[in-house]
Amino acid sequence: MSVTTGTLDTTLAPPSSPEPGPGSGPVRRGRPVASTAALIGKKILGALFVIWAAASITFLIQSLLPGDRATLLLNQQTGQVQERSAEELAPINEQFGFDDPLLVQYVTFLGGLLRGDLGTSYTLYQPVTTVIGDQIVPTLVLTFTALAVAWALAIVLLLLTARRAPWVSRIFSGLESAAAALPQYWLGIILLVVFSLWLGLFPVVSGSGTAGLVLPALTLGIPLAGFLAQVMRAEFERTLDEPFVLTARARGMSDGGVRLRHVLRHSLLPGLSLTGWAVGAQFSAAVIAENVFARPGLGRVLVTAVNGRDLPVVCGVVMLVALVYVITNLIVDTAYILVDPRLKEAA
Repeated sequence: MSVTTGTLDTTLAPPSSPEPGPGSGPVRRGRPVASTAALIGKKILGALFVIWAAASITFLIQSLLPGDRATLLLNQQTGQVQERSAEELAPINEQFGFDDPLLVQYVTFLGGLLRGDLGTSYTLYQPVTTVIGDQIVPTLVLTFTALAVAWALAIVLLLLTARRAPWVSRIFSGLESAAAALPQYWLGIILLVVFSLWLGLFPVVSGSGTAGLVLPALTLGIPLAGFLAQVMRAEFERTLDEPFVLTARARGMSDGGVRLRHVLRHSLLPGLSLTGWAVGAQFSAAVIAENVFARPGLGRVLVTAVNGRDLPVVCGVVMLVALVYVITNLIVDTAYILVDPRLKEAA
């Protein structure tokens, strides 16, 4: 009887949801691992494609700009704009490979990238990696300081204004939208004029000190804070109505304690999902802030290279910005795949 019943149960069970058996466990456990690896592999391939595309675009920019590169470089070195003879240009063409076919130059360029070689600066005669490496630390410090400022401002705004009086929410929602739309270059000039020139609270030339970091960090952090607060506000207000929040209030927890201990951590996820984009955006925007506040970093390197037509340095900075975007987004995407089972199932 038991054998017959077991046969009937197996026959009547829906094909889409089979009964667990001795052999089914390992197969079902293996599926998420395989799908996770496949999804992470797709992300890595996509990241490599973006890096290759950025490298190819920078090469084309370097190669197809009007004017003979050897002539431009020699005129820049001598400070004289004039036609140059083939004998004068030959050493430069040989040194930088300007006379090689375009395909050969492209393969050489990609090969250098694979070795971590971005070429040699036309004006400084130093490896581009050295030129960038000497100035990347101030840019990274500004990037992550601005990111911390943005998160701090966004969290304070949410804790103090979400689900308050209707007029309070409307006013601060409008301020968040306005802050998110602020052009960073314009905001930096306003902060510089008001707090450095008029009030004298901060140095006009930022330098590398702590005081010189405040205004550039606010320049980058305020627009991002407005955007993060906008993204997280809806989730924050929705979480305020969750049963576990109502239970915490019923047990006598203060409003501030409920917001800080229970609601905030559940509303951070939408903002955290943008972390990869935010790091890349702040890193590239740091170039703007460094020039507004005369702060050392890659921004000044880039402007000097653009003014001097030092194309390898320009391309190196552009490639670095693209690499930061790709790596940070890849890390965030991979973390989400590992912790969110819904993404594993979707794969």
